Amino acid sequence: MSDEAHFHLNSMVNQQNCRYWANENPQQLHERPLHSPKVTVWCAVSQTCVIGPYFFEDGNGRAVTVNSERYVEMITNFFLPELRRRLVPIRCVWFQHDGATAHTARASIDIIRPRFPGRLISRFGDVHWPPRSPDLSICDFFLWGHLKARVYEKKPRTLDELKDAIHVEVAQVERAMLERVYTNFQERLQQCINDFGHPMPDVILHT
Repeated sequence: MSDEAHFHLNSMVNQQNCRYWANENPQQLHERPLHSPKVTVWCAVSQTCVIGPYFFEDGNGRAVTVNSERYVEMITNFFLPELRRRLVPIRCVWFQHDGATAHTARASIDIIRPRFPGRLISRFGDVHWPPRSPDLSICDFFLWGHLKARVYEKKPRTLDELKDAIHVEVAQVERAMLERVYTNFQERLQQCINDFGHPMPDVILHT
C-alpha cells in the first residue's frame, strides 16, 4: 500500500490524511497559519517493511505538487530500484494506491501496470479500490499517524530537521509491528464485509 502525506513544520496534521466520520457535522474550526512550511512524503508499506520516505520537492528542497510526471519519476527512479535493492521479487508484489489524479493518470497507469501485471489495486487497475476508504488503507489508519506522533516529539525546527526525523522514524518501524498492522487490516476487511461497506467507527488499532 502506498500514499503521500504532508508533514508541516508547525506540527499541523493535514486534514486530507485524517478523516473524521460522524453522523453530524461537528462544526469545529481549526485555525492554521497561511503557507506553513511543509514536506510532501511518499511511502509504501508492506507486511515486512516500509519503503521510503521519498520527498516530492524541487531543486531547492521546496515541496511541490504531486502530478503524474513527478509520480512516474518517483516510481521509475526510486520505488522500482528500491524493490530491486531489497531483493523483493516484483512478480509477487501487489501494488495499491488510491484514486488521486496523479496516480491514475494514463502516464502513471502505463508505467505501473506492466510492472505489476494483474496485480495493480487502483482505480483503473486490475482490482478496483474504494474511492473513500481510510478505514482500509494502512497508510491512513496507521502509518501517517504513527510517524507524525513520533516525528513531532522531536520538535523539528527546520525542514531539514523534519526530513531527518521522518527518515529516522520510518527506519525504526519494526517488522513485528507491521505484521500486527496487517492482521488488523484483515480484521477490518472482514468487518467491512460484515457491515456491507459502511464506516467502521468501532475498529481499534493495536500495535
